[in-house]
Amino acid sequence: MRITDVKVDVVDAPPGPTYRWRRGIPGSSPGNLAVVRVLTDSGVEGVAYARRGSIVAEVVARRLRDELVGQNPLLREYLWHRVWEVDRIEELPIYALGVLDVALWDLAGKAAGVPVHQLLGGFRTSIPAYASTVTFASVEEYLDVADQCLALGYPAIKLHAWGDAREDARLCVALREHVGDEVPLMYDGSAGFDLPDALYLGHALSDAGYLWYEEPMREFSITAYRILSEKVRIPLLVAETSDGAHMNTADFITAVSPAFVRTSAAFKGGITGAMRIAHLADAFRIRAEVHGGGVVNRNLCMAIPNTTYYESLIYTNPVQREAAVGPDGHVQAPTAPGIGHDM
Repeated sequence: MRITDVKVDVVDAPPGPTYRWRRGIPGSSPGNLAVVRVLTDSGVEGVAYARRGSIVAEVVARRLRDELVGQNPLLREYLWHRVWEVDRIEELPIYALGVLDVALWDLAGKAAGVPVHQLLGGFRTSIPAYASTVTFASVEEYLDVADQCLALGYPAIKLHAWGDAREDARLCVALREHVGDEVPLMYDGSAGFDLPDALYLGHALSDAGYLWYEEPMREFSITAYRILSEKVRIPLLVAETSDGAHMNTADFITAVSPAFVRTSAAFKGGITGAMRIAHLADAFRIRAEVHGGGVVNRNLCMAIPNTTYYESLIYTNPVQREAAVGPDGHVQAPTAPGIGHDM
């Protein structure tokens, strides 16, 4: 089997809800998607999707297509390394590094007639989902959203708040008091703080018994994260948007001693990169939490033993539970051959 072509269609992203992130970074906005198709002489086709479609289409057409055409699509390791070689001269966008790898895994699953999570080895067939909020207007609205999430079956909640250390600390304490000690809570700073504010908020999260403290600072300075880890008791979740996949994550692990690292297909070089990080983390007996929702990440969740939850975004109030999440708060393993794309 040989790759005969790589095609990219740029399409308008389907309309979604209007929402906000923390102060200083944009929320919802119109955009486009790249639909990437890897074609073969056997007729089996691999598909992947990526945001910022116009950029991805240009990168694939100009640099990456020629790396794949004529190659055996089952040599994913070789082709993964070829993309990283191209990255040396291109500094590819982090979201473009793994899109072809995802398409190749989709192709392999279809060729084998099994879901990708089974190709990866398989570990589970369902996993609990946590409700991951966007940014809401007030403490009172967050508490209302939390009540709705719990009533809909979500067993845990993660906050994306306003990006003010003191306001966010008050919110985190109020939510803990509201839901009690038994509900797992997490906090994501979306890289909104410097070290002094990250320390202040970290102490509040420790006292409130949060499960993890995610990306309080930009991930440019591993030293800043090491200092943070030495001075707060809250478990850190690190290496979400840092470049370099498992190579950079290794430095975070050895320097920061986190309890959790992030892995994902979108930011870590596709499924191949995501699994490298999961195995690396497992060697250190720490957890690799899968970043973001969607069917690609559901496959990862089913294949990675050392992950805790599936991330389910909550965009609206009133809350609408993600279609993939059942009334029991769990998502089920995809069953279609390949990725099982639901778009």
